[in-house]
Amino acid sequence: QVQLVQSGGGLVQPGGSLRLSCAAAGSIGRIYTMEWYRQDPGNHREFVARIISTGNTLYEDSVKGRFTISSDNTKNTVYLQMNRLKPEDTSGYYCKMAGIELSGEVFGSWGQGTQVTVSS
Repeated sequence: QVQLVQSGGGLVQPGGSLRLSCAAAGSIGRIYTMEWYRQDPGNHREFVARIISTGNTLYEDSVKGRFTISSDNTKNTVYLQMNRLKPEDTSGYYCKMAGIELSGEVFGSWGQGTQVTVSS
């Protein structure tokens, strides 16, 4: 099994910054994709950003230029640096990783979620 543990988040004023972290632990063979999602008002998880093993990144349009996804593959950790935060960024944020366990089994795991609140 592969477990993801998130940290970071909290309350910040509009225009401020926060950094989220998500570390994977367990029987990890290789991680292919690391992603961040957030909960929409209908409780659906919407895509925010992705980084793949080659280092290529992809962002949802509303966060381009403000959020940066990065990873430390030696620590099996993905980060989301959020700058110039807006009230509409307020949400629960979830990390997700997909890859191969040491056994050869494919895994897809979610973090426990962390709340980001942007308010004055």
